Amino acid sequence: MPLQSSFPVDFIDPAVPLCVPAPAKINLFLHVVGRRPDGYHLLQTAFRMLDWGDEITLLRRSDGRILRTTEVPGVPPEADLVVRAARALQHATGTSLGAEVGVLKRIPMGGGLGGGSSDAATVLLALNRLWGTGLSRRQLQEIGLTLGADVPFFVFGETAFAEGVGEALQPLEVPPAWYVVVAPPAAVSTAEIFSARELTRDSEILIMQAFAMHTTRNDMQKVVCDRYPVVSEALVWLSRYGAARMSGSGACVFASFDSKDEAGQVVSAAPQGWRVWMAQGLDRHPLRSWVV
Repeated sequence: MPLQSSFPVDFIDPAVPLCVPAPAKINLFLHVVGRRPDGYHLLQTAFRMLDWGDEITLLRRSDGRILRTTEVPGVPPEADLVVRAARALQHATGTSLGAEVGVLKRIPMGGGLGGGSSDAATVLLALNRLWGTGLSRRQLQEIGLTLGADVPFFVFGETAFAEGVGEALQPLEVPPAWYVVVAPPAAVSTAEIFSARELTRDSEILIMQAFAMHTTRNDMQKVVCDRYPVVSEALVWLSRYGAARMSGSGACVFASFDSKDEAGQVVSAAPQGWRVWMAQGLDRHPLRSWVV
């Protein structure tokens, strides 16, 4: 079922909980092209959202408190990106309002699908409207970058070619597609993969107009597959049906298909017990029109 807000854009009742979507993303490719003096890696990637993901529930409070109403195993409230995003927006705007924040979690943690970053971006977009703080998209992207490199993309809110650490974004047109996504039973640490000595860090810099799937790759994929055999197993299986690739720093892998029926047949063929699903590419974030 496609992600969508539970309320029309022009109507928000602050006395009623607001349920808003936080879509997953995939990296159509990911090249590591260098490293900054501060140690951050320079990337080129293409981000695309999926019409599937988490859901965030928000209720405005007048006492300034930020309360997380759902538990996330292993993640205390003060470390949760949804709480940090709400507090960052409070700090940036000086608002006296607060919020209760709940997360219906579907996006696997450590899967390379941007779950935490998407949740944070949705909180920024929705609370900016719910609190009436009136920040621009650019201002929200700047706040988002302090929370994580992928957060600005979700605030940007459309398919994008990204450079820098992932914050320099340009709109990108890609053909419609359905994706089959496999989530192997592994949570990959992004920091572990970025620090791997064997990681390629000098891929040739691409011109956006020259981007094509057959000339690109995910530079992190081999490192992850060597360390997490279940990711390699998922790639081998999915490659039987299409060009399979890992998203982000893993562990999830995906392949694109021209139709829902074709993708559905692949999902039906998945080995028993595997977590496999299909989703359509999403060209615009459902909340994109909530900010300019």
